[in-house]
Amino acid sequence: MSAARPLQPWRWLGVPMLQAVAATLLFGLPLRAFGLQLPEPIFPMAAVFAWAVIRPSVLAPFGVLAMGLFLDLYWGGPLGLWALCLLIAYGAALAGRSMVAGQNRAILWGWYGVVTATAMVAGYLFAMLDSKSAPGLVPVAWQFLATIVLYPFAERLIELFEDADVRFR
Repeated sequence: MSAARPLQPWRWLGVPMLQAVAATLLFGLPLRAFGLQLPEPIFPMAAVFAWAVIRPSVLAPFGVLAMGLFLDLYWGGPLGLWALCLLIAYGAALAGRSMVAGQNRAILWGWYGVVTATAMVAGYLFAMLDSKSAPGLVPVAWQFLATIVLYPFAERLIELFEDADVRFR
């Protein structure tokens, strides 16, 4: 019988945060091929979902907040917009944690899609309230699709750490 491995915050929080920031910076480069720009998915969403599914934590919401503020500063949006949207997504994923525990990949991907849609709708509504005009639905839909394609990264993070500390199961 093996003992539970300690869940080190820098491994399950710090490394995914740095990866999400690096991917956001990489995809934000103004590169064009055939007149098309790289999509801008919400890379932190994969980490946000995985952290909520892995285990409840006091540190995770602070990481979610930091990544959201980074997105606000990097994309030039209202300060706190993506921080709030990602915290809403974290809360939604955390609320459904007991329902999706032990489910197959398709169910988890579907829940990831629901959580992502919740964050995107919240962002859409908050942006509409801030600017007093509706953002374009087509770019939001493309960003949503680009973000739900990131689920395998969330799944990989969940697989790496879901059995790390059985005290929280």
